[in-house]
Amino acid sequence: MGGACGYSDLYEQGYGVNNAALSTALFNDGASCGQCYAIICDSSKTGWCKPGNNWVVVSATNFCPPNWDLPAVGDLPAGGWCGPPRPHFDMSQPAWENIGIYSAGIIPVLYQRVKCWKSGGVRFTIAGFNGFYMVLITNVAGSGSIQSMAVKGTNTDWIPMYRNWGANWHCLSGGLVGQGLSFALVSTGGQNLVFQDVVPAWWQFGQTYTTYQNFDY
Repeated sequence: MGGACGYSDLYEQGYGVNNAALSTALFNDGASCGQCYAIICDSSKTGWCKPGNNWVVVSATNFCPPNWDLPAVGDLPAGGWCGPPRPHFDMSQPAWENIGIYSAGIIPVLYQRVKCWKSGGVRFTIAGFNGFYMVLITNVAGSGSIQSMAVKGTNTDWIPMYRNWGANWHCLSGGLVGQGLSFALVSTGGQNLVFQDVVPAWWQFGQTYTTYQNFDY
């Protein structure tokens, strides 16, 4: 629940229980929020893998920060397991128990970024106040994450939005209250989608709007 991507109830927002917080090297200042990774325990390096070479797909939903009170020890850099430049997944317990024996705590893994599969379309949650608009993007399929976006009111041109934190994007503009809204998104896979008139003119801050479009890549 919650975390550095800005998601609240992960299950309701389309991310289920197979999730992970990413280390600095993977989190990319929030640009990786929503991305999907296939992870398998590396049985060539440990005896703590679940039998059968099981693997699990997790969604990136949080940030695992370094602990700078921890000095470098051996091949472990300063900052602990989540310190740069180490790639590390701090996995939810349900996800972890697909691949590792619970009491192990930490295991070596092999991982690969994969396509995200979602039920339904991209969702937009609007926060902020008149003049400052922040939109949380959730339930993104394909690459799972967004590289750029813009918003258009019924009576405006396209207005660029900028990553505020995690999966939250913002713009500074007067007058969008009372207008229907459209969004133009580019996924990190490079796919462009326009969500035309997905928010009605009577929208309110705090509401979420569901669409029927989603990304393939």
